[in-house]
Amino acid sequence: MKFNNVDFDTYFKNYPDENGFFGKYGGTYVTPELKKAMDEITEAYFTICKSSKFITELRRIRREFQGRPTPISHLERLSNSLGNVQLYVKREDLNHTGAHKLNHCMGEALLAKYMGKKKLIAETGAGQHGVALATAAAYFGLECDIYMGAVDIKKQAPNVARMKILGANVVEVTHGLATLKEAVDAAFAAYAADYENSIYCIGSVVGPHPFPMMVRDFQSVVGIEAREQFVGMTGELPDAVVACVGGGSNSMGMFSGFLNDPVDIYGVEPLGRGTTLGDHAASLTYGEEGIMHGFNSIMLKDANGEPAPVYSVASGLDYPSSGPEHAFLHDLGRVKYDVVDDEETIDAFFTLSRMEGIIPAIESAHAVAYGMKLAKKMGKGSVLICLSGRGDKDMDYIIEKYGIR
Repeated sequence: MKFNNVDFDTYFKNYPDENGFFGKYGGTYVTPELKKAMDEITEAYFTICKSSKFITELRRIRREFQGRPTPISHLERLSNSLGNVQLYVKREDLNHTGAHKLNHCMGEALLAKYMGKKKLIAETGAGQHGVALATAAAYFGLECDIYMGAVDIKKQAPNVARMKILGANVVEVTHGLATLKEAVDAAFAAYAADYENSIYCIGSVVGPHPFPMMVRDFQSVVGIEAREQFVGMTGELPDAVVACVGGGSNSMGMFSGFLNDPVDIYGVEPLGRGTTLGDHAASLTYGEEGIMHGFNSIMLKDANGEPAPVYSVASGLDYPSSGPEHAFLHDLGRVKYDVVDDEETIDAFFTLSRMEGIIPAIESAHAVAYGMKLAKKMGKGSVLICLSGRGDKDMDYIIEKYGIR
């Protein structure tokens, strides 16, 4: 299938290019020292991760440790309450540790083991990436430092406890807004100081090359499984696929399975409290081209051209940019990016919980909210939503801020 002169039959062979670019987005904008480290990881990825030994071991881990494949669930009661459109969810909440993040963390940690690294370094927002990486570190017997903003530590206390129980060192980041961007800054600084003994396991399809490609490839298992399962369940492809987008790892994983199909694809960004800068984190919707954290993408900027302050009710989505591949797909028009606000998200959180017995992560509730809106608009057909994680981590915050509706 061709879309705006891009051939999606050969898309994954051509994007990113050898320098890590998806069109004009991506690349490696780092210091010469860190460039050496990035080149080392790139070379290792293209040799180690493409070997049958690595692939066989990763498949075994996914099957025996992670519990993959995760199922698709038909949301029959919710669908019937909305009209004739049938809603389905890909259940990444049933992946071990409760979210999609373990898909790339086990891959990155396995790569670190093959490279002889001793420590995993990462950032986390909602804590799911941190828990997943702490799990991977425990599995492989590696040290693990997780950098997390003070604001997110308070919001995500259950996940902080999980990381510590798993043996990770949780480093509180207190400068700036003390959220995800600052956690990434601190993790990069720590990695730069010790890259010979450690590997930076970035938590999304962001950062310098090869991370956007590498995380996408490890996460593509979500879309590959989902496509096969949906066709097996229904005999046809879904009419629409929906996933939430912050940095964009769950969505790129999901979208990867359907880019070459005649399927509408929607990425859902957090509108938060509204359209005023600082009240949302919808970078693809309201941002412009810019470089941060070693890559070129679409980002939210302040008056000085620096990354703008952002907000989302979901800690995993409050990032002022998005992955370069998302920026590329946005410009192509292959993926449609739209927004839902906090109120819509929390309504969807409680609706899914009450009608289907599934408590979603707040991040995932953004996708559920949009899927519900889409169902009302479409009138007929089917929508497949990536349920990227479960809501256990959000219980205390939800009850404190919103009560039980």
